[in-house]
Amino acid sequence: MIETEPTLPRWMIAAAGAKAPATSGRRRRRSAVERTIQGMAHALRTSVFSEQIAARQGLLQRTDPRAKSAGLLALLMAAAIIRTPLLLLTLYALTLAAAASSRVSLRFFIKRVWLFIPVFAGVIVLPSIFNVVKAGDPLFTIWSFGHEVRLGPWSLGTSLAITRQGLAGAAILILRVAVSVSLAVLLTLTTRWSDLLKALRIFYVPRVFVLILSMAYRYIFLLLSLASDMFTARRSRMVGPGSPRDDRHFAASSMGTLLGKSSTLSDEIYAAMVSRGFNGEPMTMRPFRMRTQDLLLLVAALLLAIAAVGGDRLLG
Repeated sequence: MIETEPTLPRWMIAAAGAKAPATSGRRRRRSAVERTIQGMAHALRTSVFSEQIAARQGLLQRTDPRAKSAGLLALLMAAAIIRTPLLLLTLYALTLAAAASSRVSLRFFIKRVWLFIPVFAGVIVLPSIFNVVKAGDPLFTIWSFGHEVRLGPWSLGTSLAITRQGLAGAAILILRVAVSVSLAVLLTLTTRWSDLLKALRIFYVPRVFVLILSMAYRYIFLLLSLASDMFTARRSRMVGPGSPRDDRHFAASSMGTLLGKSSTLSDEIYAAMVSRGFNGEPMTMRPFRMRTQDLLLLVAALLLAIAAVGGDRLLG
């Protein structure tokens, strides 16, 4: 019998305990396509986690979506009007208390609110704290020019300083954005998406707009899942890392494939919905029931919004 050499590397067929060949220790750099797909997978996991929070037995989860939406909307409008930092901080503290009573992790809630939008708002409002943008009483002088500096027809003054008025305006704007985003995140975390869309009808939102939102939310995750499966299938058939040119070719072909699948899927979904008697009105498996505690919570939110606006007028 002629003996043949094994086709697999020796370290793969060696006895247990053998180690693979040592690598260079370098961390492989992920391609743009891989980072995009991983971001899609993270979005899917975040959506599933949000639905799990909405299914918990917390204060706001047990509240009727119509009362909850109307109450939080009133507080949102009040936060957009208030100009007193103390009242904005009070509203933010009440938002944190509502999140805790709804069994939402405060660490997760605060990180989700402050990690993106308020930080961006702070970057946008940052120039307004300087005297060259908004005149005011200087609190801290950063640089003294020694003479008046002019930029065309505009005068930049004799120094660059942080003003009290600019700092107060920036703080109010950041607090206002933080409270508004916190209320919006709290509503979306404690309410199922289908219930939230159905509750929008009490504000006379057009049915077509609600239908587009519901379909986009439901099937964008399906398309993300398809894209993730296509990327996993490609990776499982590759021996080594692909070149940037191959990644661009894969991204372009994937977009074309997803476009064709989404077109076919939309036709099938529309035919299925029409055959089941869909008339454009959002429906859920859980009918809305306005209970006494829901009305009390709505009245409390409305009174709190009115008191906050009235207190701002008195203090301002």
